[in-house]
Amino acid sequence: MRELGKLYGLGIGPGDPELLTLKAHRILTTVPVIAYPISENGNSLARAIVAELIRSDQIEIPMSLPFNVRESSQPYYDKAAQQIAEYLKAGQDVAVLCEGEPMLYGSFMYLFQRLSGEFPTEVVPGISSTLASAAMLGVPITYRNDVLSIIPATLDEVKLRDRLSVADAAVIIKLGRHFAKVRKILDELGLLDRALYIERATQTEQKILAITEVEPTEVPYWSLILIPSQTQG
Repeated sequence: MRELGKLYGLGIGPGDPELLTLKAHRILTTVPVIAYPISENGNSLARAIVAELIRSDQIEIPMSLPFNVRESSQPYYDKAAQQIAEYLKAGQDVAVLCEGEPMLYGSFMYLFQRLSGEFPTEVVPGISSTLASAAMLGVPITYRNDVLSIIPATLDEVKLRDRLSVADAAVIIKLGRHFAKVRKILDELGLLDRALYIERATQTEQKILAITEVEPTEVPYWSLILIPSQTQG
């Protein structure tokens, strides 16, 4: 019986290629097959991060995923899992590129759910944008016993307000078109003065803006708001 290939979930960090771990680099440059998500326009941030490391003889599997709320992404993950499974069944290792950390809101999680029970799987941790952003902003996130909350901006207003009202420190992710809602809640809770905005952390297009200067209609998905702890060391 043919030996199965191994599935790797590679955390490749938030954007700066130099933040790739040595382990991810080794696997990426030796596996025969790599897979990565692409947007509806065919672009792939994950591939762009490591483009200079991809060899011409490596097989590439672009995974088309809908980055919108109008349709379910599940059929797309089903299709991607089927494509990857064919190579794994043939004994070829496959590395799936995942921005940031695969197990923290990472696209790889959905492939992990579908494939890890059938194929040998290894997850390689990556630097999350939530942590990289604190470094880029130059602020500690939490002190002592303070609790950090990572909150998707996609929550409805009531849930978002409830979570933020009790947070010692918070990172609000997936801003995009939800920025205006988030800013309104931060203003109501008296948190605007503590809120720090950054988009595309560590990438060449990184921007750090005062939250009062952010144009709501121009906020990308790859942006977040950090509300650091008030406790001091």
